Amino acid sequence: MKISINQPAYLPWLGYFDRIEKSDLHVVLDHVQFEKNSMVNRNKINSVNHPILLTVPVSTKGKFGNLEINTVEIDHVSQWQKKHWKTILLNYSKAPYFCRYRDELELIYKKKYTKLNDLLKDQLTFFLNALRIKTPILFSSSLDLKESKSDLILEICIKTNACHYISGPYGRDYIDLDKFYENNISISFHDYNHPKYSQLSEAFNSNLSILDLIMNHGDNSLAILSNNS
Repeated sequence: MKISINQPAYLPWLGYFDRIEKSDLHVVLDHVQFEKNSMVNRNKINSVNHPILLTVPVSTKGKFGNLEINTVEIDHVSQWQKKHWKTILLNYSKAPYFCRYRDELELIYKKKYTKLNDLLKDQLTFFLNALRIKTPILFSSSLDLKESKSDLILEICIKTNACHYISGPYGRDYIDLDKFYENNISISFHDYNHPKYSQLSEAFNSNLSILDLIMNHGDNSLAILSNNS
């Protein structure tokens, strides 16, 4: 069985879903420490002029060092949901497939979330359904895990009976390959080749949220992100 592992992300980019699609099982690493200024709570969407960064505000004061992702709470003081939805409407209402996804996506921005992880779970489900990706999802917070860094990845692979791990490119910097081979687990590194596709903006902008792709290409999105079209 091939597995991939990644931290949850707000409005994830194309490569995030390509790795999931190539896996037999994907593990969302939601029990590790939340990192400030990471893509867990922010990402970019497109506009006519330039990409726009959308950030979900979270309550972290005095909590760093003991703040697992699945415990992070959203700060609602700024009415971020209304602002994010208004920004999405402004920039994608004229996209070819906006009407198809509008109602379901709007429900996410109207729902009152306390935990960031709950928002990210609902978004992940929305995007997987839109892309028609059937890969099963498992959350690391549901497992009894003790290790960290490379040993944590190995522990997850062993617990899920994986024989192959699809790592992100940065895994080259910290994964202990010998330990994986000793446990009969092979590894490949996912160096995503970002495709070009038609956007509402004149100049092509890469590394945007998957939202940009599905709003512009609908049912063809999976083929495009997998570089099969």
